[in-house]
Amino acid sequence: MTTILEINHLKKSFGANEVLKDIHLAVNKGEVISIIGSSGSGKSTLLRSINLLEKPTGGEIIYNGENVLAPGFNVPKYRTHLGMVFQSFNLFNNMNVLENVMAGQVSVLKRTKEEAKKIAVENLEKVGMGKFINAKPSQLSGGQKQRVAIARAISMDPEVILFDEPTSALDPEMVGEVLDTMQALAQSGLTMVIVTHEMQFARDVSDRVIFMDKGVIAEEGSPEEIFENPKEERTKAFLSRFLNK
Repeated sequence: MTTILEINHLKKSFGANEVLKDIHLAVNKGEVISIIGSSGSGKSTLLRSINLLEKPTGGEIIYNGENVLAPGFNVPKYRTHLGMVFQSFNLFNNMNVLENVMAGQVSVLKRTKEEAKKIAVENLEKVGMGKFINAKPSQLSGGQKQRVAIARAISMDPEVILFDEPTSALDPEMVGEVLDTMQALAQSGLTMVIVTHEMQFARDVSDRVIFMDKGVIAEEGSPEEIFENPKEERTKAFLSRFLNK
């Protein structure tokens, strides 16, 4: 099993508030990891620290044998290997769907426009958005925007895609279409780390589930272990609402 990312003793504080406390996590190639936990448990901060949108206050993130937090490390290059899908889509409103998916490929990966267009069209087809290539984001539903954002992320050929609560800003009827798209990606062998409130999805799609509480990884294991036989009282309390359904 190839480890892509290894996180050791990771800490993150905002002033006196320590949001992440001594996090250890390995992400292996082809693995789908779901991170669950209450709001404020540090899930999104962990994701944002992995791709350095937040600068950790301690610890190390090892990528391909190098610590990305070391002085002089090429952060922009590292970021090109990590896809990120946000809650709020982050599409460029002045560009159409095709241009949104092409932009990073041309400016960051230096692909030709022809090559970027071919890859963009393929990935938009893959997420069911091929018919909308000329639409502006303002003409799309939330679920459609999120699928465009996913197509944009995979068009950059990342080694890992990070999803930060990708369905939390969506109307309930749109959640399914985004989760179906993510499930198809998971089955294609992409390495994915997903912060989610969708417990059924985490249970069905993940190789590993991580439960965070108060800035620490309180428990981790297979979906069966976490959902059917959690060991920690904190995990049981968190999951009780879901498990009683």
